[in-house]
Amino acid sequence: MTTSDAYQRGKAMAEATNPGIEAALAARYDAILPGFSTTMMEVAFGHYYTRDGLYDKTRYLATVAALAALGGQTGPQLKVHIRNALRSGATQREVAEVINQMALYGGFPAMINALNAALEVFEGEEADT
Repeated sequence: MTTSDAYQRGKAMAEATNPGIEAALAARYDAILPGFSTTMMEVAFGHYYTRDGLYDKTRYLATVAALAALGGQTGPQLKVHIRNALRSGATQREVAEVINQMALYGGFPAMINALNAALEVFEGEEADT
């Protein structure tokens, strides 16, 4: 297990919005790709998501936009990052507007698929409250 500063920062950030994410990634992928969960904490979250210059909410909304524009194959990741955006202070309306904007870049089918993913997340978040 690594104890680099990036790993520690990344793990703290990831766990703040996704409790148990490292363990879930390890359980799903580490047997076939050893160290994958650690790499995600250190690189994706530690080196990218914890950089200075953007608030967490803005960073997650940008991620939602990119995943929405990429299309339906990103559905599982899109749902995770919609949740992250909401848990970082974004409103449902802000998430919906960011997704809507992506119709210009990823097309209407990609935008509609992303909006459907958002609705699933919104319904799940409301059920949890």
